[in-house]
Amino acid sequence: MLLVIVALYIMIGASLYFLQEKILFMPTVLPQDFQYEFNHPFEELFLKTEDHAVINAIHFKAENPKGVILYFHGNAGDLSRWGTIAEFFVHMDYDVLIMDYRTYGKSTGKLSEAAFYNDAQYCYDYLKENYSDSEITLYGRSLGTGIATYLASKNKAKLLILETPYYSMIDVAKSRFPFLPVEKLLQYKFPTNEFITSVRCPIVIFHGTDDGVVPFESGKKLVDILPKSQVTFIEIEGGGHNDLIEFEAYRNGIQELLR
Repeated sequence: MLLVIVALYIMIGASLYFLQEKILFMPTVLPQDFQYEFNHPFEELFLKTEDHAVINAIHFKAENPKGVILYFHGNAGDLSRWGTIAEFFVHMDYDVLIMDYRTYGKSTGKLSEAAFYNDAQYCYDYLKENYSDSEITLYGRSLGTGIATYLASKNKAKLLILETPYYSMIDVAKSRFPFLPVEKLLQYKFPTNEFITSVRCPIVIFHGTDDGVVPFESGKKLVDILPKSQVTFIEIEGGGHNDLIEFEAYRNGIQELLR
């Protein structure tokens, strides 16, 4: 019996280590000639990085924009889905730039944690050609919250909005695998808790109490390491991981921020 338990422990740990990209990232791939269809005017971009990756992005254009939102999406799908979600902000008269991560949609290149951060900065620098820092709002959802927070820690954006964020990827993994040494097994750590203490702009966090993917407590812990004057935490009672837009508290909160 002891041998069986040890074997299972090793097998689970090895699976987490070797298959973590398949566990964390769930991209769908689009053909390069796929034609996006959205309800608002947009420009499709193919941004080439220094290591020869190509980042596919959509730049929505509002009629009379109040500013621009750089949006980092979750861990599944591609721009054909996330672009439609981002249009929610175009309705509020904001331009929106949303990228697909490497291996997602039409984007290409080798995936790594460093690549997430470098590509995000590349998109920020692209926006800086036409917008000032004071016009740029960073928005991260789920997986994208760690990336958006990193970017906020390195730049002077106007505002950082986090939807269903995690304290760190290690923190989430510990809640799933409390019996494993996840600190040593995870290659992708996304330490939001480390980045967020260097952010100087206002921060607003939305998190549902019934989130079954990123524990509510993981997002709430971020508040404890920030000055109270800097962060606003909006608790969505009964909210899950993918349905916050259905709740009035979320919609009212976003409208108050962006009006």
